[in-house]
Amino acid sequence: MPKPDDILDALRAGGVLTPGEDPDCTPLTGGVSSDIWRIDLASGPVCVKRALAKLKVADDWHAPVSRNAFEVAWMQTVRAIAPSAVPDVIFHDPETGLFAMTYIEPETAPVWKTLLRDGVAEPENAAAVGDILGRIHTATSTDPDIPARFDNDEIFHAIRLEPYLLATAERCPDVADRLRELADITASNKVALVHGDVSPKNILIGPDGPVFLDAECAWFGDPAFDLAFCLNHLLLKCLWAPSARPGFKACFEALTASYEAATTDIADRAIPKRTAHLLAGLFLARVDGKSPAEYITADADKEHVRTVAREFLTNPADHPIDICHGWHAHLNKNQ
Repeated sequence: MPKPDDILDALRAGGVLTPGEDPDCTPLTGGVSSDIWRIDLASGPVCVKRALAKLKVADDWHAPVSRNAFEVAWMQTVRAIAPSAVPDVIFHDPETGLFAMTYIEPETAPVWKTLLRDGVAEPENAAAVGDILGRIHTATSTDPDIPARFDNDEIFHAIRLEPYLLATAERCPDVADRLRELADITASNKVALVHGDVSPKNILIGPDGPVFLDAECAWFGDPAFDLAFCLNHLLLKCLWAPSARPGFKACFEALTASYEAATTDIADRAIPKRTAHLLAGLFLARVDGKSPAEYITADADKEHVRTVAREFLTNPADHPIDICHGWHAHLNKNQ
């Protein structure tokens, strides 16, 4: 494969590459919104990420490449709160929409999604994710610099609210009003720094705890989105690795509990309720939105998701644990 000469030129201009250095370059997989490369510098490997204007999905899904700068800012902010929870940003070129960060070897820190796929559902990993996420939300909820630094409504709408909730509303007219209402509620709650893509594919389980990646839609807004987005995956994985369902349920409960323990100082006490409401919408979005879960392909599995999602959209739960228990009860009854 040809080397990404434009990326290498940017690294040279930024002094990351030494004169005459011609490093090996390996494309990395796993994302739909960016080009990602491992660049083997003389000083060691780095990971370079460049935002794409059109995401690599079947639907027509565009997003501003300026989101790259918000991702870098999120990592820099979180490094002061939980230093081991993010890579170190080495170089950032906002004009070309790329940045370089420390490369973390997969043998040292496997992707959480891979572990879950293989049925390795360890509640302590989920609890650590919930704790870090809660600490980030708590610390940034009182930081006066965060609202202006992450004033990112346009990108968050383009890359999260529209493809997940609003696109699903277009395809599911029976619950469209509720989905649009959830989008409006999420957009209007300005509480803390939101990552926006807290998915197991974006979390490494390292020796010093979870490492969070891919904060492209970082936003000052509703922390319920982060919690609901992550918990959603622990519901969906029950269809991917059915033998590990008890472990996924334990992970869901552990993550929820640790998050709540870490957010006792946030003045907004309605986060769990908004999380439960939003979780039902995001659950449906992963089969009928613009970014369906790639491992849910069987029609019967999609109908399981639709049935439970519609139940909780129509009769909202007050706490995410209620949805977890309802989902597992449904699966136990129907499979």
